[in-house]
Amino acid sequence: MDTLFRKRPVRYPLIILSLLAVISIVAIVMKSPIIGTIYGVVIIIVLAIAFKAEREAYEQTEKHIELLSYRLKEVGEEALLEMPLGVLLINDIQQVEWANPFMKRVMQVETLVGTDLFEISEELQALVKHDDLNETTVTIKDRQYQTLYKRNEKLLYFFDITEQVEIEELYYDDRTVIGILFIDNYDDITENMDDQHKSQTNALVTSLVNRWGNAHDIFIKRVSTDRFIAIMNESILQKLEKKKFAILDDIREETAQQSLPLTLSIGIGAGSPSLTELGELAQSSLDLVLGRGGDQVAIKQPDGKVKFYGGKTNPVEKRTRVRARVISHALRDLIQDSDQVFVMGHKMPDMDAIGASIGVRKMADMNNINGYVVIDFDNIDNSITRLMRVIKDKSDLFDKFLTPEQARERMTEKSLLVIVDTHKPSMTIDERLLELTDKVVVIDHHRRGEEFVTSPMLVYMEPYASSTAELVTELLEYQPKNDKLTMLEATSLLAGIIVDTKSFTLRTGARTFEAASYLRINGADTVLVQNLLKEDIDTYIMRSKIVETSEIYHKTIAIARGEGTKVYNSVLIAQTADILLSMQGISASFVVAHRADGRIGVSARSLGDINVQLVMEELGGGGHLTNAACQLEADTIDETMERLKVAIDHVIEGSSE
Repeated sequence: MDTLFRKRPVRYPLIILSLLAVISIVAIVMKSPIIGTIYGVVIIIVLAIAFKAEREAYEQTEKHIELLSYRLKEVGEEALLEMPLGVLLINDIQQVEWANPFMKRVMQVETLVGTDLFEISEELQALVKHDDLNETTVTIKDRQYQTLYKRNEKLLYFFDITEQVEIEELYYDDRTVIGILFIDNYDDITENMDDQHKSQTNALVTSLVNRWGNAHDIFIKRVSTDRFIAIMNESILQKLEKKKFAILDDIREETAQQSLPLTLSIGIGAGSPSLTELGELAQSSLDLVLGRGGDQVAIKQPDGKVKFYGGKTNPVEKRTRVRARVISHALRDLIQDSDQVFVMGHKMPDMDAIGASIGVRKMADMNNINGYVVIDFDNIDNSITRLMRVIKDKSDLFDKFLTPEQARERMTEKSLLVIVDTHKPSMTIDERLLELTDKVVVIDHHRRGEEFVTSPMLVYMEPYASSTAELVTELLEYQPKNDKLTMLEATSLLAGIIVDTKSFTLRTGARTFEAASYLRINGADTVLVQNLLKEDIDTYIMRSKIVETSEIYHKTIAIARGEGTKVYNSVLIAQTADILLSMQGISASFVVAHRADGRIGVSARSLGDINVQLVMEELGGGGHLTNAACQLEADTIDETMERLKVAIDHVIEGSSE
């Protein structure tokens, strides 16, 4: 090896010193032969010692290098053959050409040469076939290996990380989880009880919750009459998820036997090392559950992901006139502090969204503030078109309707934006309006979903209400009386209630009739409502053709589909689902069809036996237990049908456990 060391560079300075010594000796001898001779002898002795030392150092270093090279070679071979590190050399057709002894011991074979790589582990296919992937974890003989692939050399290294994975799993399984348990209707049930019955109810609830906690090794502490704190770890939480939180059914069924229809809501915070954050996540989850009607479990992670369980029962109406009055006064103050009020519903608005929007706009008039309804005239159905035509012909209200572009031009930082009949920004007519003001109010009757308007100033969400129009009607009753509802405004609100209740047959409570009565007193025209909601023969025929395609799934579920790539109105899809639900023996219905926005819509209806909200949430949508929908970015209806059936199976299996 022609290294710098082998060239012995130290010799060159010695040679130069020798030449200089000779010259100096000659010069001294010429002046003084005796001194020159002595000087020459000393110089020669010193140079001889220096050359000898250089030679010995070279020879010793040479021997050391040879010994070190030999040892390194031996160690390298030893490491390759004996260290607990797997090495495989493969060829172009993914067959093993050479394997070190460690891999033979792992596979428990005499030789691996000629073996197909994917017989060792099918998980290696992704590593070998994807050029952008050079590292992965595979399972071989029940052990975990971190695998590195040197693509150019076709060389694979296997590092046994089984113990590391087990330690990580232990860490994640042992992380703390905080839950808040809330008895939904405790105050309502115990309000008129005497002390003895109230004490018995407390004992029953405490016994059920503690029994559940003891059975799953959960620390439970009752902190108030209707609230418990639960402390557990991730492994326990996973077991509870597998059982779909059976405590919900236990509480509901066992209290029902005592004529105490109590239900339980649970908010859980998980996935954070901070106890403070876990507590905040648990409370946020509980708020989410209560906003969806209770009798459910929500598990929230720090990244905002939420999982829901339960929600098998219809929410019981719990809202009060006091709450409606408080919300109405708070909304009045927000309106009076604004320069303008803009009201916006969801895309392709139905009569409920438009009626509620008109009602909120009327609140602005009652408080002497300019109010406007944001609407996309290019995306409205026939009933809304007829309403707009009547409004344009019979009043000056039409001037209060703006396109999203006009609303963006007029909106200021002091403007108030009210979102009605939805709480999802992506579902609003124009999501960009939310960025133009910090003053946002949400009024909705749907169960709260994971997506929500960021930092609203006021939220009025009541899943117990029949419609958003009903909620807005109640709020109108507590607004200033200096500007009464007109006939068209009252009619629009009544039409919204009638559409969402299917003419007072579904999701109708006592408050629904009270709201309708108030609207009738203020001039709502039921004949005009019927004219607005009339449909043409072509629409009836289209709906009938969709009904004709229906298939029965799980014995009581009807699933129908639109024709090929034909585009259908979202209202027509929903109406078809309603018709299917009215058929004998059908407990739930789903209609799948192409929408005008390029997506595929699914409309779902149920009599309550199946929670169609959970089915739609599996596909990215939402709604109520009995009324829900979603829009999918899918290529074909067949693909959507398959995804829908998988979601139905998942919800039904979860409900049966």
